[in-house]
Amino acid sequence: MTTLTTLDTLAAGELGTGNVRQWLLDNIIPLVLLAVALLLLWLGGGKGDNAGVMRRLAGVVIALAIIGLAVSGAGVNVGQWIAGLFTG
Repeated sequence: MTTLTTLDTLAAGELGTGNVRQWLLDNIIPLVLLAVALLLLWLGGGKGDNAGVMRRLAGVVIALAIIGLAVSGAGVNVGQWIAGLFTG
């Protein structure tokens, strides 16, 4: 009986990825950021290589900006703006 209920739910199209997306944003992204911060501190902080840490940090900031554009949906607006620079 449970199988039929599951098949009915699938056939009705009530499933989506909204909850999975929200879970990833709420849980995985902060954990990844924490891991990156600890890794940066461990790699550069112990050796006194502050310039190397800042170079890596710049890459992380750029990656976070790209993730932010992808998650917020503003990437379309940025793409249209860049296309407008060339098309007039």
